[in-house]
Amino acid sequence: MSKVILGKTGIASIKNAFGALPIQRVSDEYAVMLLRKAYDAGFTFFDTARYYTDSEIKLGLAFGNGTREKIHIATKTGATTPEAFWRDLETSLTNMNTDYIDIYQFHNLPFCPKPGDGSGLYEAMLVAKAQGKIRHIGITNHRLNVAREAVESGLYETLQFPFCYLATEHELELVKLCKEKNVGFIAMKGLSGGLITNSRAAYAWMEMFDNVLPIWGVQKESELDEFISYITAPPTMDDELKSLIDKDRAELLGNFCRGCGYCMPCPVDIEINNCARMSQMIRRSPSAMWLTEEYQEKMLNIENCLECGQCRSKCPYGLDTPELLKLNLADYKDILSGKIKV
Repeated sequence: MSKVILGKTGIASIKNAFGALPIQRVSDEYAVMLLRKAYDAGFTFFDTARYYTDSEIKLGLAFGNGTREKIHIATKTGATTPEAFWRDLETSLTNMNTDYIDIYQFHNLPFCPKPGDGSGLYEAMLVAKAQGKIRHIGITNHRLNVAREAVESGLYETLQFPFCYLATEHELELVKLCKEKNVGFIAMKGLSGGLITNSRAAYAWMEMFDNVLPIWGVQKESELDEFISYITAPPTMDDELKSLIDKDRAELLGNFCRGCGYCMPCPVDIEINNCARMSQMIRRSPSAMWLTEEYQEKMLNIENCLECGQCRSKCPYGLDTPELLKLNLADYKDILSGKIKV
């Protein structure tokens, strides 16, 4: 398996990194088992966030004395004030039982923090770095304009951005720009939030970019086992995988919900991040899981949409989310009635 150097940080990792968002959904014991198994297999880069409920705590439980110096941990703050920044940082350090964070990232802010911009956020980052509490400054985003601004500013050592084989020319240009500027590129949503179901194809595609480090979201041991197997036998792009990728791109590129959840919460509790992409999800994974009474109720709740436009205004991809919800509901009803077979 090839290694990735994260730009000017100098941090090296195998092409497998552990995305710890999903472990907030499992028990402490199971999460620690996954994290330790990943480490024992060769994973050394782990990404989490303050927003991921108890994910940081589980990392702290997994990696105590004797292990911390052998791994790299990246976490994130969504703080918009210096006061909230320091609260988040101290909480993260306590949660993870560590006195430093390898990469501390601004988490999907609607702007690119810079010195002198009035927010005080970047200045707080610099103080934290001078104190040794963080070692490298990064940023994550879903907005191309903010991401490009961050990379071109020279202020950030890493960028975390959605990247998978459904990427458009804009994302490909962003990866190239990061390489030119020596900014480490951390790829989130390598499986497009569950829409990509073939991890071999996803990995083989990532392998084509030597400056990209994918963080694979892992919740089940079987998922982890797939990525562990790629350490000794990494998939390579062949005609079969290329055909699968071409088929997925033809079906999924364009006006589809990525499931990032930044449109949430909804005033009438519509589960937008799943309901607005139900047509794709129900066709790309076992349909029974999406046809339960619970999900039928969630989909029918779309009928209570207030047309307030909040979700549309918050979508980083500029989607007409209310219209997507209506289209997905109509499709779902046709599936329930038997008009459409899945």
